[in-house]
Amino acid sequence: MSDLIYLDHAATTAVHPDVLKEMLPYFTDRFGNPSSVYGFAANNKNKLTEARETIAGALGAKPEEIYFTAGGSESDNWALKCTAEAYGVHGGHIITTKIEHHAILHTCKYLQNRGYDVTYLDVDENGLVDLNTLEAAIRPDTFLISIMFANNEIGTIEPIKEIGEIAHRHGILFHTDAVQAFGQIPIHVDEMNIDMLSASGHKFNGPKGIGFLYIKKGLKLKSFIHGGQQERGRRAGTENVPGIVGIAKACEIAMAEMEKRMKKETELRDYLIERILKEIPYTRLNGHSKKRLPNNVNISFQFVEGESILIMLDMAGICASSGSACTSGSVDPSHVLLAIGLPHEIAHGSLRLTIGYENTKEEMDTVVDNLKRIITNLRNMSPLYEDYVKKNHIQ
Repeated sequence: MSDLIYLDHAATTAVHPDVLKEMLPYFTDRFGNPSSVYGFAANNKNKLTEARETIAGALGAKPEEIYFTAGGSESDNWALKCTAEAYGVHGGHIITTKIEHHAILHTCKYLQNRGYDVTYLDVDENGLVDLNTLEAAIRPDTFLISIMFANNEIGTIEPIKEIGEIAHRHGILFHTDAVQAFGQIPIHVDEMNIDMLSASGHKFNGPKGIGFLYIKKGLKLKSFIHGGQQERGRRAGTENVPGIVGIAKACEIAMAEMEKRMKKETELRDYLIERILKEIPYTRLNGHSKKRLPNNVNISFQFVEGESILIMLDMAGICASSGSACTSGSVDPSHVLLAIGLPHEIAHGSLRLTIGYENTKEEMDTVVDNLKRIITNLRNMSPLYEDYVKKNHIQ
């Protein structure tokens, strides 16, 4: 691991040492079931209360508005399916975008098959939703708008506060998938007009298998998992106490270090982007140049395949991705890159590099030096590049 350069923090992150330390006793000495009535279990029940308070504090929410889940995908499913069940009248209408995570897109398809209508909004070349187009898409039977806080592939941050204002002006609920944003940038649910919000622990140095859904008090969402009375009767199943303790500690650390972390990651991000665009020809930055996550770099390289870049980077000890980890087995180009207008051949040559708090400027230099070598070698083997050179008389 000492020689590894890990630049795939949008896929997952390492558990922070302090998070692991906080979790360990709840696997062994403090293993009690928090739903039990005896004193041994009472401590764990109190820890769940503390964890809820920590996460609520980070969002400007109330503790009773935080519901623990197994992760972002479950939270997204819960928000959409149960809102449809509670608020969709004879089917009803949902608005989302073409660049959402598949946890949203596939859930919308599921709901369409059950009689609901879904509008998938286009985005501009930077991945931003047009607010006028959004408002024009609202119908009398629209009951939910679900638009991600920040895109997991290109890093673009959407105008969440304004989207929420539009939703509430029309009496519509607003959910945001904040899996990539929570713990990375400031979020305040009331100020941003958010009714529901999804997040996942392993995206901000917490453990895998734990997330949460914020549900604004007063919403009449029903149980997502039936059985016991856990999570105030809305999600049955014995609570994942170590995971909940871990996500709360990761949240605490993320909030305390956010300003410093954002500054460092933004500097490394901009340095990496500048070097790549300046030193490697026929490249383009995907996503908004300013309204983007501090740690996100997404670049398209013409005349080469992203998969080949990833393999050669891996051989050099550099971990990166070509898009969402949830679609890594797909041979199709990213739906996000196609939605922002990239042709298939350029979308296929894209690379996502996502920075973490332990990365350094020296590592960025190593990555660029390797990319220059890799892209040159791949283009020298590319018939498309050879034809382009001949056609344009490039020396």
